[in-house]
Amino acid sequence: MTELASKQSATWHDYYEMCKPRVVMLMILTSMVGMFLAVPGMVPLDVLILGNLGIALVASSGAVVNHLIDYKVDTLMRRTHNRPIPQGRVDQRQAAIFAAAIGVIGMLIMLIWVNALSAWLTLASFVGYAFIYTGYLKRATPQNIVIGGLSGAMPPLLGWAAVTGTIEPGALILVLIIFAWTPPHFWALAIHRKDEYAKTGIPMLPVTHGEHLTKLHIILYTIIMILVTLLPYLIGMSGPLYLLAAIVLGLAFLGWSLLLMFKPTPSTAMDTFRYSIVYLMVLFVVLLVDHYL
Repeated sequence: MTELASKQSATWHDYYEMCKPRVVMLMILTSMVGMFLAVPGMVPLDVLILGNLGIALVASSGAVVNHLIDYKVDTLMRRTHNRPIPQGRVDQRQAAIFAAAIGVIGMLIMLIWVNALSAWLTLASFVGYAFIYTGYLKRATPQNIVIGGLSGAMPPLLGWAAVTGTIEPGALILVLIIFAWTPPHFWALAIHRKDEYAKTGIPMLPVTHGEHLTKLHIILYTIIMILVTLLPYLIGMSGPLYLLAAIVLGLAFLGWSLLLMFKPTPSTAMDTFRYSIVYLMVLFVVLLVDHYL
């Protein structure tokens, strides 16, 4: 396909798809919760809107860079081969310009209308995901998602810092929750897509160490995650409603992890992955509701 044909066939939806909107929306949910938990009352409206807009744009820029770096891998996987770059609807130069544009706009919004600390933390998260994780760790170690998960866990801290201009223990606990959640969340998907990852040469844990060890890791990290989710209650950051939700949701997650280990069906890994997304969304929403009760 020629460059001209690729330009003619590209639509706004292709650029939107490269931003990984569902992932970014989940990030913004956790960022907003971080903002509201940072203050006893209402978050200033300008910070709420502009802060999350800036974070979303920079996160979207990182997603586009991920598409750029991984486009050859994407052609080999059923889940990703229809993405805009592998299909030639958007060429690499177009994608790079788009990533740079939205990333710079997002950073300027954070620097001019929010505060410098949140802007530089957002940039650090971008570099961690787009270049350190996607460009290096993903191909370097089976622990890629554990180490690289820190950048994806940053949004609550970014939201908190956008409101307060500080880094505080409560924000770091929210980061720790997502950091502990990321491995069991992603490894469930990796098990479901094991054969596809094997074709790409990416050393995902199920490919390098087998499904049994990966499932054991999922159980262990799920237990760690449940323990970490108790911290907001233990430090007085949340109340009984959140504690109850954290325990119930966490035990359900552990149930899926045990089912995946001992009585799996062809759909169990993907069902576990889907539950993990619902789990994080509901946990953070309850954390927000509890904050104002």
